Amino acid sequence: MKKLLYGVAYYDEYMPYDRLDQDIRMMKEAGINVVRIAESTWSTHEPQNGVFDFTSVDRVLNAMHEAGIHVIVGTPTYAVPTWMVKQHPDILATTENGPGKYGARQIMDITHPAYLFYAERIIRKLISRVCKHPAVIGYQTDNETKHYHTAGPNVQLQFVKYIREKFKSLDELNKTFGLDYWSNRINSWEDFPSVVGTINGSLGAEFAKFQRKLVTDFLSWQVSIVNEYKQPHQFVTQNFDFEWRGYSYGVQPDVDHFAASKPFDITGVDIYHPSQDDLTGIEISFGGDMARSTKGTNYLVLETEAQAFLNWVPYLGQLRLQAFSHLASGANMVAYWHWHSIHNSFETYWKGLLSHDFEPNPVYNEAKTIGADFARLSDKLVNLQKTNRTAILVSNESLTAMEWFKFSFTSTKKYNDVVRLVYDELYRMNVGCDFVDASAEHFDGYDLLVVPALYTASDRLLERLNDFVRRGGHIVYTFKSGFTDENVKVRTVRQPGIISEACGIAYQMFVEPKRVTLKDNPFNVEPEHNEVHTWMELITPDTAEVLAYYDHPHWGQYAAITQNEYGKGMAIYIGCMVSPQVMNKILAHAVIQVGLWGADQKLAFPLITKTGVNEAGKTIRYYFNYSDHPAELVYLHRQGMELFEDSKVQNGQTIGVERWGVKIIEEG
Repeated sequence: MKKLLYGVAYYDEYMPYDRLDQDIRMMKEAGINVVRIAESTWSTHEPQNGVFDFTSVDRVLNAMHEAGIHVIVGTPTYAVPTWMVKQHPDILATTENGPGKYGARQIMDITHPAYLFYAERIIRKLISRVCKHPAVIGYQTDNETKHYHTAGPNVQLQFVKYIREKFKSLDELNKTFGLDYWSNRINSWEDFPSVVGTINGSLGAEFAKFQRKLVTDFLSWQVSIVNEYKQPHQFVTQNFDFEWRGYSYGVQPDVDHFAASKPFDITGVDIYHPSQDDLTGIEISFGGDMARSTKGTNYLVLETEAQAFLNWVPYLGQLRLQAFSHLASGANMVAYWHWHSIHNSFETYWKGLLSHDFEPNPVYNEAKTIGADFARLSDKLVNLQKTNRTAILVSNESLTAMEWFKFSFTSTKKYNDVVRLVYDELYRMNVGCDFVDASAEHFDGYDLLVVPALYTASDRLLERLNDFVRRGGHIVYTFKSGFTDENVKVRTVRQPGIISEACGIAYQMFVEPKRVTLKDNPFNVEPEHNEVHTWMELITPDTAEVLAYYDHPHWGQYAAITQNEYGKGMAIYIGCMVSPQVMNKILAHAVIQVGLWGADQKLAFPLITKTGVNEAGKTIRYYFNYSDHPAELVYLHRQGMELFEDSKVQNGQTIGVERWGVKIIEEG
């Protein structure tokens, strides 16, 4: 990619009156240089079975080309038209809650032969029509694709075929998954029951893994079709999203992002986050680091918020702060969902860059400053290359398994809470990190691995982690790591199983903590932050040094947090859920030990810094102030130029960053 893209999703089909020329004029004034179209409007493009009308697509493509605005065309396959459901009611996904009902998007069975027939037809009709249009720079397949919990009879049949390929005999399956329990044993392939009602966590987790594979296969299939028409200068991407908790939160449960991203030229994501007083930049950073890590290169933000909800309307300066925050993690594109606020239906009050009146507003006016700076600084900020020495290992399999085996009957905490506990504190202390997948063959290039709640893992993966420490790496494990094998079968040894060798500990019991603290407040935090909650393992050290014991009249003899020298490296094991403040101190201890503590760590949230190298080989340093108060920092790197003000900055110079502000310095 040669320049930064600044864009919006644009739906001419949703407009209450014809204003394409006015929209383009306002886009040009705002520096918008790309729009995304078509992914949401199948019923407009194919109003009846086999009747096609691409008038709106042609009209927008021609107008955008004349204006010099690029277009990304989406395959409109994630929201099915009424005629299809009328003719094939079983296209709607049957889930654990029963047959689907028409109305919402993303309600179809992505494996249904009729759906796939119609999807392929609309993809070929649309992409063959637009592929040589000079406005088109790329394609998005589907949108926020997931499996939608499809689990009907046809999906169950495919699952049985999948299981037969994995397990050569029913005896092997029954033994591996422990299906003798409660008479769940399957003695004939013909008797294989629907998995929807299973109480067996191994079988249920395998079905979830199979459903994620359906997504990977579906997206790969779409890419293969689009690639038949794609021109050499065009790309294919997908708009991945994350676990949703009212905003983008964590690892997506229903998609394996690492596997699903492989057929794409570039990874695309949407990232939504709290704003106003709750804006921290953490979700922007998390989503960006995840997207960049899937392919080890730059990525596209295909959707993020402009105004959105009433509690997300940004304060003055926040839209700029957010846009450059995306770039600092390696994004080459920032695009808003969406250009205008729609006047009907479900997302009427998920507002776009323009409000319902289509007039300029403070958010749009701020977007104009962003567009101008993107254009002016594009050569210096595009294709930022980032090199991190720290990585977090994430596992879809552990996420799923911990849905089956929760912390307790009362706890609301999940796998992603543990992931975010470690990620957020690394972010707050300005330690840049990547993500690595549990299927990674090696961890070369990293000095520090953080491994949150790796509940299910193969012997081979755990042995690779031991070897990483043996050869000089450092690992920070949290509780519930190494507990089960890849089939969610509990290991028949003292926990944490294979990684006990590197960690130098063992435990047999775990309890729900009540009124438990860490003895003598070893990390010197405020008393209210020294409490242990949710989960605690009663650890007996072997060769490990104890960093913290529990303070409890019955559990006080057990270790809570340990570290162990193993080979040339070190393994820290955290056996309980601790506060963010304690986690911060533990991770800081690890970062110092591994030699990664430096000038950036003299800053801490709300002052956030991110770094990369641009195409000219110069280091770019971003400094963000995620607070409502002006802040100062001492610049401790080589002299450079502050790019917004075009002014020199010297080593040791004090720099002011306005509230919700950003500074960008190019070294040299």
